[in-house]
Amino acid sequence: MTTAARWARAEWGRLYDTVRAGLAERRAAAVAMTLGAVCLTGVLHLAQQWPWGMRAVHDLGAVRAEDPLWLALLRTPLSLFVPAPDLPVWGALVQVLLVFGIAEVCLGRWRTLAVAYAATLAGTLYARLGIALGPGHPLGLPASDARVVDTGPSAAVVGLAVVVALRYGARVTAGAVALAMVAEVLVKENLAGREHLAAIAAVLVLYALCGARRRCAPCGARQRPRSSGTGSGLPPSQSSSARRGRAQRRSWR
Repeated sequence: MTTAARWARAEWGRLYDTVRAGLAERRAAAVAMTLGAVCLTGVLHLAQQWPWGMRAVHDLGAVRAEDPLWLALLRTPLSLFVPAPDLPVWGALVQVLLVFGIAEVCLGRWRTLAVAYAATLAGTLYARLGIALGPGHPLGLPASDARVVDTGPSAAVVGLAVVVALRYGARVTAGAVALAMVAEVLVKENLAGREHLAAIAAVLVLYALCGARRRCAPCGARQRPRSSGTGSGLPPSQSSSARRGRAQRRSWR
């Protein structure tokens, strides 16, 4: 095995084995949510080709920082699947199919949706914060960004890619994704690039909190048997043996 092959195996081996086993066991059912998301993205794209569809999609899934917060929060879940108007739709479909599909197999359906929504919501809320800070602040945005229509799965895709990579030990990949988003902001200063960084920050916080919870769980699991004792002060197996012994002695009398 070459050095490159060994590195690839160390970086992506666990991830590859998990995805392969999941697809082999459940086939299309393993990515049912992803297939539904791809279909929804395609339907929303087709709907935008007609005036009535464009209006409906805009009313249900177009998010702008100048909109009232309650309205933006209502539109954010669907905005995740509305293709960005300035990008080719096939790019959104490929992103959803690959990244959402891998995440669904590795993380599960509901965790995938939770991470995707958290990343998208982080970008939506950051846009408001950045505009409030103004262009003079390092994290600020120009007032004109308040009118930018903010849709598409890119923030969710970036967040899911980072979480899955970290979860399965592909730390170089996670770092590469983060560096690519930083380079995007440096090369092309726009709202989308900064929202991607906000999405990465949000999912890193979530990942750290989940990691702390996992580390604390074994301690609690080890303490539970002691707290559910039988009153004898002995481990369950010895306690049950002692009870059997007493019962046997009574039966011999």
